[in-house]
Amino acid sequence: MNKYVFRCLLAAFGAGGGPAAYAQTPANPAQPWGSWFIATVQLPGDAAHKWGSYAEVQARTDAVFRHYFYNELKAGLSYDVDPNFTVLLGTGRYTTSDYRDLGQGPLNVEKRLWEQVVLTQFSHRLKLEHRYRIEQRWLRFRDDSTAFRQRFRYRLNAFFPLNKPTITAGTMFLSAYDEIFLNPNGPVFERNRLYAGVGYQANAHLILQVGFVNQANYNLPAYRAGQFVPQITSAKNNVVVALTYKLAYRAGAPAQEHLPSQQD
Repeated sequence: MNKYVFRCLLAAFGAGGGPAAYAQTPANPAQPWGSWFIATVQLPGDAAHKWGSYAEVQARTDAVFRHYFYNELKAGLSYDVDPNFTVLLGTGRYTTSDYRDLGQGPLNVEKRLWEQVVLTQFSHRLKLEHRYRIEQRWLRFRDDSTAFRQRFRYRLNAFFPLNKPTITAGTMFLSAYDEIFLNPNGPVFERNRLYAGVGYQANAHLILQVGFVNQANYNLPAYRAGQFVPQITSAKNNVVVALTYKLAYRAGAPAQEHLPSQQD
């Protein structure tokens, strides 16, 4: 008799708990893969000309090669304090839309100014780049509301040439980086961006890189309508295709090795 009651109780709990379990929504639902397209024109500094500059356009899609929703237009002016120490002042315009209804205009438009320091280290074939950035961000939303935000970023980027000791014309190379985004107003740890890819420098000017980036955004726990909302992580993988064209001064010093860093 006891065995019969025990089995009935198990069946009852299974029938009652099954639908509830299936109805639950994951706290951090997986998102479909997207894609980033990056085109950059760059004038690096050299031993004779310490000033440099760049301009870049970027487009992103919510799905792989479709559902366009985001673009960036950026430019910057740099100065080489020495071959391994560069400072840069940059500005950009960032537009986010709903890919399902592009005709309604952007959801928000951001104008950004940033100050940046880049330090490089060379150890045989392994090349490391430390990038420190402070951003000032002005946002305007579709309902005409505005916001001002600041952010701090640090990126550690590693490069490893495969068929040559340095990254010059005809070099295949591996590239990987991790970047953290810090917000003084919270969440302090706002975003993490992890990239891995392969690149090829065809000649003194043209560089192609293909890889993937995982971008995870974090929010703050909060109380809404009397209910506790835990921290939610929204992470998305993206295919990255980046094309860089490097200019050169006409009467400069002998070409030096420049790391093929992505400017974003």
